[in-house]
Amino acid sequence: MIVVNFSHPLTDEQLARLESLSGEPVERTLEVSTQFDHAAEFIPQVVALANAVGLTSAEWQTLPLLIVPPALNFIAVTLLAELHGRMGYFPSCVRLRPVEGAAPPRYEIAEILPLNAVRDRARRRR
Repeated sequence: MIVVNFSHPLTDEQLARLESLSGEPVERTLEVSTQFDHAAEFIPQVVALANAVGLTSAEWQTLPLLIVPPALNFIAVTLLAELHGRMGYFPSCVRLRPVEGAAPPRYEIAEILPLNAVRDRARRRR
């Protein structure tokens, strides 16, 4: 699987946890710097962010991708809409949580959120 990381760099420990949770090896990690101009519109910046990953249209649709979304909610939700358009489905995303009592602050992998499965289940409740 390929981890597309729009957040802080992942440690070896975090990558091992992702492999454990997913049952798949992490083949590579694509680190994408997520710095936005809050005075400018977000949608064009999100499109540029997705473009910065460097994947082709076919790769977005066929590679086994796992997304670590950016922390800022407005960027994350807009990015998920952009990725759904490119991929044809909602990607699975990684949820990080703070390690309690850690100084300096550290984050651990909490879970993998299968967003497309969430969507599919929600459709049955319409």
